Amino acid sequence: MSAQTPVYEALDERFRSERCGAGDRRLETLHQGSRWAEGPLYVPAGRYLLWSDIPNDRLLRWDETTGQVGVFRRSAGFPNGNTLDGQGRLITCEQGNRRVTRTEHDGSITVLADRFQGKRLNSPNDAAVRSDGSVWFSDPEFGIASDYEGHRAASEIGARNVYRIDPASGEVRLVADGFVGPNGLVFSPDESRLYVSDSVANHIRVFRVRDDDTLADEGVFTSCARGKFDNIRFDDAGRLWAAAMEDGVHCYHPDGTLLGRVLVPEVVANIRFGGLRRNRMFIAGTTSIYSLMMSVTGLPALPTARSPRA
Repeated sequence: MSAQTPVYEALDERFRSERCGAGDRRLETLHQGSRWAEGPLYVPAGRYLLWSDIPNDRLLRWDETTGQVGVFRRSAGFPNGNTLDGQGRLITCEQGNRRVTRTEHDGSITVLADRFQGKRLNSPNDAAVRSDGSVWFSDPEFGIASDYEGHRAASEIGARNVYRIDPASGEVRLVADGFVGPNGLVFSPDESRLYVSDSVANHIRVFRVRDDDTLADEGVFTSCARGKFDNIRFDDAGRLWAAAMEDGVHCYHPDGTLLGRVLVPEVVANIRFGGLRRNRMFIAGTTSIYSLMMSVTGLPALPTARSPRA
């Protein structure tokens, strides 16, 4: 494995005082050779990392115990974002197949959503699973804009939205609209809010989750002065970490202040916390997968069941 130079840049004193930049002083390169790496997902039960190599239409797998990399799935529907549900099953956004799927424990694939009101989805990009089992996903047009990371086609819906899949009925419901290019999405640690990055508008919007699972728009959480937002993740202290493409990885205080950056030698599309203690950041940097053992701890990979809200 190769190593890189020191990677932290503090932009606010809280980045130092809260020890956001402590831990490894350099990036570790786990793999090189992807065409466009996205959607890293650490699977605790197997101690491995999955990620999407979109133009090569495959999912790759890195084994934490051996360091070996192999192909997890070929002809994977030009996959993008990946996550786990509460039972540890793989949820994948397939841009080329224009659907959201679940890989069952026996390896079979269940289609969770491929249409809204009878019209085909555009190209699902990223998904988040809530503790009630609902799956929320973004649906921009990146996968139908060209044949590079999907199949060129016209949008049947004519808009770029965020949807919710009901865990009981399977109903696909529109929960947020007005996006130019909705991309990464993540729930706050207490699940009271949903954060959605818009890569084209280049900001992150925040929504309050009502008791009936509809959303109340609370406006823009932050805009990106440098780089461009892709996916986003929370640590357990409520700080938001964002893949910022050409500008590495950004770290935001809950008040929206940019605290600091992780500098990466390639364009950063996606990030994910993982490892045995959830303090290892995995970074999808175009052709490579990097990791950084940190002093901060990410949220659990699997949603934790909660009691119904009063």
